[in-house]
Amino acid sequence: MSIGEKIQTDIVTAMKARDEHRLTTLRMVKSALKNKEIDKREPLTDAEETQILTTLIKQRRESVEQFTKGNRPQLAEKEQLEIAMIEGYLPKAASEDDIRAVVQGAISHLTHDGSKLGPKDLGTAMRVVQQRLQASGVRADGKLVSEIVKAELAK
Repeated sequence: MSIGEKIQTDIVTAMKARDEHRLTTLRMVKSALKNKEIDKREPLTDAEETQILTTLIKQRRESVEQFTKGNRPQLAEKEQLEIAMIEGYLPKAASEDDIRAVVQGAISHLTHDGSKLGPKDLGTAMRVVQQRLQASGVRADGKLVSEIVKAELAK
């Protein structure tokens, strides 16, 4: 069952349960998926659906940050609940240790000829790490990956 199909069945469940907040969140997600599908003019792949949900989560995190700065804790809490709902449809996120292992493997691969990588090689290292993460099928926060790569390159 694709992400879109699962969201549709959960919308029906939320309607029956009269869970208004969950229902509006799921409808928003479904609408984002449908808009992208219309723009593309063909059905979305699982990777594209995952990318859309990741973008929605990133937007919510930015909103939480802004609401927290603006002293609006109720709105920040609402956004946090939406993040939790959306994350339920994504594959499990990689832990920091898993990401660090991938980063170290990628850096050792890049330095196999004996050269030393420095902070100037961040772009190259990030490309390799992102490809390896994508190939392994795990989801990772780009900001966390970037911080780990910078730390490993600084060693």
